[in-house]
Amino acid sequence: MTKDEQEQLLKRRSAFFGAKVEGNWKLDSTSTALLLLAAVGLLLTLIIVPKGGFIPDYYAPGDIASRDIKSPRDLLIEDRRLTEVKREEARDVILPLYDFDMLAGSQAVERLTQALSLIRQGGASEGAQLDVDAERLHLEETFGLVLSNDELLVLQGLSTDETVILNINRVLHRAFSRSIVANLQLFESDQAQGVVVRNLQSQDETIRHDVADVVGLEESLQRVTAQLQGIAELTAAQRPLLVKLMQQQLRPNLTYNQQETEARRSQAWDDVAPVLFQIKKGEMIVREGERVTSAQISKLRALRDLTRDNRSLQTAFGLLICAVLLIYVCYHFSRNNIRKFSPDTRDLLFLSLAFVGLFVLIKFAIFMSAGLESTFAYIESSSYYYAIPFALGTMLVRIVLNSESALAFAVCSSVLVGILFGNSLLMALYSLAGSLIGAHGVRHCKERSTLYRAGLWVALTNATLLVGIHFLVGRGLEIQLVYKLCMGLFGGLFSAMIVNGIIPLIESAFKYTTDIKLLELANMNSPVLRELMVQAPGTYHHSIVVGNLVEAAAEAINANPLLARVAAYYHDIGKIKKPLYFIENAGGMRNRHDKLTPSMSALILTSHVKDGAEMAREHKLGKEIVDIIRQHHGTALIKFFYDRAKNQADPGVQQIDERDYRYHGPKPQTREAALIMLADAIEAASKTLVDPTPARIQGMVQKLINNIFIDGQLDECELTLKDLHLIAKSFNMVLAGTFHHRVDYPEPVHIEREKETDCGDANENSDREPAKESQNSQTAAPQDSTEDLKRLGMS
Repeated sequence: MTKDEQEQLLKRRSAFFGAKVEGNWKLDSTSTALLLLAAVGLLLTLIIVPKGGFIPDYYAPGDIASRDIKSPRDLLIEDRRLTEVKREEARDVILPLYDFDMLAGSQAVERLTQALSLIRQGGASEGAQLDVDAERLHLEETFGLVLSNDELLVLQGLSTDETVILNINRVLHRAFSRSIVANLQLFESDQAQGVVVRNLQSQDETIRHDVADVVGLEESLQRVTAQLQGIAELTAAQRPLLVKLMQQQLRPNLTYNQQETEARRSQAWDDVAPVLFQIKKGEMIVREGERVTSAQISKLRALRDLTRDNRSLQTAFGLLICAVLLIYVCYHFSRNNIRKFSPDTRDLLFLSLAFVGLFVLIKFAIFMSAGLESTFAYIESSSYYYAIPFALGTMLVRIVLNSESALAFAVCSSVLVGILFGNSLLMALYSLAGSLIGAHGVRHCKERSTLYRAGLWVALTNATLLVGIHFLVGRGLEIQLVYKLCMGLFGGLFSAMIVNGIIPLIESAFKYTTDIKLLELANMNSPVLRELMVQAPGTYHHSIVVGNLVEAAAEAINANPLLARVAAYYHDIGKIKKPLYFIENAGGMRNRHDKLTPSMSALILTSHVKDGAEMAREHKLGKEIVDIIRQHHGTALIKFFYDRAKNQADPGVQQIDERDYRYHGPKPQTREAALIMLADAIEAASKTLVDPTPARIQGMVQKLINNIFIDGQLDECELTLKDLHLIAKSFNMVLAGTFHHRVDYPEPVHIEREKETDCGDANENSDREPAKESQNSQTAAPQDSTEDLKRLGMS
C-alpha cells in the first residue's frame, strides 16, 4: 500500500462521532440523518399535541384543596347535571308513535272473499279431486292461506248461498271496525300519558288518551270465533276451519313505530342547548385547605377540560407529517444550496437535541404560565407566553455552528412554535424575529458580555414587536400592554442567561470549540502557551505577532477574528518537542541542521505539524484548532532543503522526490486557516528584511501571497481575490506599525563627554581595519537575507 493510499484510508476512518467502523457494519450519514429526522418529528409531535396545565383533579367531595385556584378569565362552563335533566325532560315529552292502517280491514275482507270464492269454484268443477293439490298451493301463494288437502275438501262443501259468504265477511269486517293492537298491555301503559296516532294514508297525527275502541289481537279473535258460532249454515267441521282462516287474515292495524319514536326522542335530546353558568375572571373557585364540594369539582374539571386540547390521533398523524416534511425540506434545501451548511453526524445530533430541548422548555413554560395565571389573575394568560425564551435554540446553534445553520433552525422552530400555539402566525413571527436578532448578536462573541448585549437586543426586539402585535389585533392603550412588554423584555434577557449557563455543557458533551471556549484558550497563562514561552520563546513571540496579523486580516474580510487569533497562538505548539531545530529559537547557537541530511531536516520540520495536532488533542483544544494546526502549512514545499538535496544528490544515481520535501497537508479548508498560513510565512520573512521600509514590506507581502496562491495552497478555501487584496493591505498596516522608527533622543551631557573621551583614546590606538569589517558586514547582510528566505521556502 502506497503512502497516498494509507492517507486516504486514515481519512476515511477518522470520521467523527458515530462514523467509526465497528466490525463490518457502518451507518452512513444519510441513514443517520433520516433516523434523527424521524425521531425528532415523533418527539415534537408528542410534545406539541398534548395540552393542559397544572389544574389538580379531585376525585371525591371532601378532598382537601392543596392551593388556591382562581379563574384566569371569564368562563361559561356547562352544568352537566342540569343539562342532563333538561334533556331527559325533553325526551320524555315525546309521546309514543303508533301507525294506524285504515285499509287493513277492507284488504283482509277482500282477500278472504276471493279465497272462499276460489274454493267454492274448485269444489263445483269436474275433476276436483285431481286439482286439490294445485288449488291448495295456489291459495297458499296468493292469499297466504295454509290448508291441508282434507281441510280444503271440507271448505269446498260450503253452501252455495251468497248469504253465507256475506255473513262470513261481515264477521271479519266487524272485527276490523275497532283498532287492533298486538300488545294491549303495552298500549295501555303508553296511553296513560297519551299516544300519537298517525294515519298512514293521510299522514295526519292525533294524540289519543282513550282506549275504548282499542282491542288486543287475542280478544278480537275470540269475538270472531263467537260470531261464527251464530251462522247456522256452517257445519261443525267448517267452523274451526273458518276460524283458522280468520286468524290468518286478522292482523293489528294499530302498530307501535319504535324506530320513529326513538328518532324523535334523540332529536329532542340534541335540540336542548347546554345549560351554562358563568364564572367571572378572578373568581375564587377553591381555597387552600378547604374541603372540595361536588360543585367545585365540576368547576375544576370543566376548567381543566377548557385548557386541554383533546386532539385526535388523526391530528397527531397530520402534525407528524408536517413536522417531518418541514425539517426535511429545510435540511435538503440548505444542504444543496448553502455552501457553509454541511453538518456532520455530531452536528445533526446536536441540532436534534436542541430542537427537542427547546420545545420541552416551551411546553414546561406553558404549564408554568397556566399555574401563574391562576395566581395572578389580573394578567392575561397570553402575556406569560411572551416571557418564553424562544431565541435560546437559535443563539446556541449560532454560537456552536454558524449563521447558516442558525437560519434554518430559526425557520423550522418558529413555524412549529406557531403550530404549538394554536396555528398562530403572530407567535411564529414573534419567535422568528427574536431568534434571528439573537443569532446576529452572538455572531462574534469576543467576550462574555456579548451574550448579554445580544439578550438585550432580543428583549428590545420583542418589546417593539409586541407593541405592533397589540395594535394589530385591534386593542388600544391598556395596562395589559405594559405586562406584555415586561414579559418580552424578560424573555430576551432570560435567553442570554440560559445560553451563558448551558454553553459549557455543550462544549463538554459534544467537544465543540465555541467563541466562549476560545476566550478561555486566549488566556496567555494557559499551560500550553506557558510551556511554549519557556521551551521555545522565539516561536512564542512569532505566534503572538501572527495572532495580531490574522486578527486584523480576519476583521477586514469578515472572518472570525477570535478563532484566527487563538489558532495563531497555538499553531506552532508542536515546536515545543524540538525547539532548537527551528531558527527563531536558536538564540545565536550553531544551526543544528548543518549536521543533518536535507531529508532528515525536512522530516523534523514537517513533524512539528503532527506533534502540534497531537498536543492539541491531548489538551482538548477543540477540533477547529486541531484542523488549523494540520492545515497551516498545507502541502507547501520546503524549498531550502529541497534545493540542498538536489545539489547534494548524484544526478545519475539518485532522484529526489519532491513529495518528501512537502508538508503532508491538508491544504487550508477555511479562511481562518488560510490567514494563518499567509501570516505565518509573512511574519517569518519579515525578520529577514534589512531596512523594513513600508515599500519593502508591501513588496515582500505581495510576493509571498502571490507565491502561495500560485502554488495552489488556497484552492480549497473560500478566499477571493478581493479578500487577498484586503489581507495584504491589513498585513502591511500591522507590519508597518511593528517596524516603526523612533527618534534618537539626546544623551545627558556627562555621558556625551565620556563618549568623546573614549573615542579619542580609541582613535589614537587604532587603524582602519575595523571600519572595513563593518563595511563588509553591511554588504553581506542582503546575501544573508536572501539565504534566510530560501531556507523558509519563500524565495
